[in-house]
Amino acid sequence: MSKAVKYFWRTFFIGIGAFILFLLLCNWGAFGKMPSIDDIQNPSASLSSQVYAQDGMLMGKFYLEDRVNVEFKDISKHVINALVATEDERFYDHSGIDFRSILRAVKGLGRDGGASTITMQTAKNLFTDKPSRNFIARIVQKFKEGIIAIKLERNFTKDEIITLYLNTVPFGDNVYGIRNAAKTFFQKEPDRLNIQEAAVLIGMLKGNYLYNPRVNPKKALDRRNTVIDQMVRNQFISQADADQLKVKPIDLNYKKLDETTGLGPYFRMVLGEEMKKWCKEHKKSNGDNYDLYRDGLKIYTTINPRMQLYAEEAVAKHMSYMQKLLNQQSNIKNGTVWKGYENVLEAAAKQSDRWRNLKKDGANDDDIRKTFDVPVRMKVFAWNNDREKDTVMTPMDSIKYTRQMMQAGFMVMDPLSGEVRAWVGGIDFKNYKFDHVNYNTKRQVGSTIKPLLYSLAIEEAGFTPNTIVQDVQQNFGAYGLVPATTRSCSGASIPMAEALAFSKNCATAYIMKQLDPTGNNAAKRFVDFLKNKCGLQTKIEPHPSIAIGSCEISLYEMMQAYSMLPGRGFNVKPLFITRIEDRNGNTLESFAPLRKEVISDVTAYSVIKMMQGVVEFGTARALKLAYDVQGEIAGKTGTTNDNSDAWFMGYTPQLLGGVWVGCDDRFIRFNSADLNGQGARAAMPIWAYFYEKVLRDPNILGIDPKATFVKPDVMTNDIEFDYINNVNDTLRGEGEDMGNGTAKDYMPADIKPEDLAPESQLTPEEQKQEAIPPVKSSAPKNKEPKTPAALPAIKSNQQPKAVMPKRTGR
Repeated sequence: MSKAVKYFWRTFFIGIGAFILFLLLCNWGAFGKMPSIDDIQNPSASLSSQVYAQDGMLMGKFYLEDRVNVEFKDISKHVINALVATEDERFYDHSGIDFRSILRAVKGLGRDGGASTITMQTAKNLFTDKPSRNFIARIVQKFKEGIIAIKLERNFTKDEIITLYLNTVPFGDNVYGIRNAAKTFFQKEPDRLNIQEAAVLIGMLKGNYLYNPRVNPKKALDRRNTVIDQMVRNQFISQADADQLKVKPIDLNYKKLDETTGLGPYFRMVLGEEMKKWCKEHKKSNGDNYDLYRDGLKIYTTINPRMQLYAEEAVAKHMSYMQKLLNQQSNIKNGTVWKGYENVLEAAAKQSDRWRNLKKDGANDDDIRKTFDVPVRMKVFAWNNDREKDTVMTPMDSIKYTRQMMQAGFMVMDPLSGEVRAWVGGIDFKNYKFDHVNYNTKRQVGSTIKPLLYSLAIEEAGFTPNTIVQDVQQNFGAYGLVPATTRSCSGASIPMAEALAFSKNCATAYIMKQLDPTGNNAAKRFVDFLKNKCGLQTKIEPHPSIAIGSCEISLYEMMQAYSMLPGRGFNVKPLFITRIEDRNGNTLESFAPLRKEVISDVTAYSVIKMMQGVVEFGTARALKLAYDVQGEIAGKTGTTNDNSDAWFMGYTPQLLGGVWVGCDDRFIRFNSADLNGQGARAAMPIWAYFYEKVLRDPNILGIDPKATFVKPDVMTNDIEFDYINNVNDTLRGEGEDMGNGTAKDYMPADIKPEDLAPESQLTPEEQKQEAIPPVKSSAPKNKEPKTPAALPAIKSNQQPKAVMPKRTGR
């Protein structure tokens, strides 16, 4: 044997040995981590976690890669046929590597098609890194894909491999997997896709941006027809069928579910924060914490989709109207509302993306500030169908425009179970991410706190709805007088039910003082009740002014506090998750209502009847006069300092809803004399619009307009409201007592101003709205009124006859 031949064979065998060693090194992970047998037998890709409504409807997802798995039986055969015809014609004949394709790719240098099989592409999607631009590294990666592909073929059937591939492949727009692609581009489940739709999606795999029908419809159409031709070539369809399909346009129905679309975006944001906390506290079987964005959790919520839709529609309908009213106010029109608050604008400018980007580019502060006075083209929020408009304005004017938008928070729940049915945290999630329902968002509650105080007075101090109270200013010693002025005090002796119906601040202060006639511990007693019975977590300082709502509490907490009334004395924590499952459907945790009896059912029913008076003839009487609602409804309006906050808390035997309306900057508000800024006009209509639609919808099960509040068996007589006919011969004005005083009006020497909740005074215009002709009182002048225990209850047959004043529709 010649030396040349020996050298040839030596080189040949050394090459073969080196190649085998190279393959072994690849398999052992010498050129990068390789999956273990367990990893291959249990492949997992990053899966989005899904949020489901009460009826099982998909509300939204949490993801880094928007991917949801589907089984082979749930994929249309047209998708399978199109994929095999286009990507791997011999898929069912090879064992992971197609040597004919490799030879073709080498011969044509890739011009005639690639060498990767569906199995190799699945290996790349599941187990290897992103393709490298380095030629040598890419060659190594291809060998690794081939080794993994052979292992996949040994552990899975062909149907399982093709399912793995279709569940992991990207379709563009951050959409992964055939199910999400079908839902995003055609609003269909993958088993409902027809031939041309399947061809569009499979065609995108060659270039998910280039052939994206949303971005490049002409190229997507051409690519679809190429896929259809491939299906003819592989005898999946006939030429005649292909000719008919190729002339049809792409019937795209694109709708991507992201954080700003779909039902309840504010709710989903809050849910996401709660789920992050849950994931930190719970571990998987391997000891790792759950990952909300990767582990494919299934989160089942209590949200009723129809109620959620009606809640969002109610907020949009009313807030667009309220914004028009506010925009007509002179200080909004001429910009004087910002006088004295220029620092707010400057701070907002420095926190903007524009400022940060210019700063990053090296501009100095003076130059950056000048750009905020130069008009530019931009998109801003608007009350139209698109919720935005194109305009030209200076960046500083856009800040003013944005911050002058009125906001709202609206939450609805089942008062017995605590299950949240609807949650609207603002007017538009895309432009305003701040949630106004959430526990962390606290606003001054005004008169909506009064039913809680009245509950305490009935439960622990011997009051009844008919107990006579004095509508006079009260002295709380070191804390001063409550309210701060006597402008809204009629001096009358009135039943407690009337004091609540017409939201009388002075009478409410009187009730507070009766909890401790010395005035020293009354507020502490009320704070204890709010914390331990009503479930409020917010720290509230024991200042007597909290009786008329000077404290700041979140809408979420107020909903829990109010639940004890329609809940027949049981306080229930709002519940919005029923169970959490893993990606395989195994239940990880279930959630049940947390109910606690905090007051008697007699107390609850007594307050309910008084709050029905608010709706029937009090500050919320427009609810039944101006809106198409029916049945038993109880409620309470609330208006805080100078119209900064408007509230309405309302409930039926089956639903409890709370509304807050205002601006994020409290100095942006309706003028103090403007009734449009009060709870009955600014907040209550949202509740009314919502409930109107709920009553009209036969598909919402369990809501009965004829349902009644359950009267406790121990109550032999119902609460009578005949006395309201006889207190005055003229109906009260529409407004309510809304002045909570100022911090300094109630500040004892040993308390710092910053410890007090923000408060302000009632204006002369409000006094005129609230002026009530006094009635004669049997209480001696200049003497402390008797305690409730010594006050006789008023019975209906003890009242003098009087004519019932006519209601007005204001």
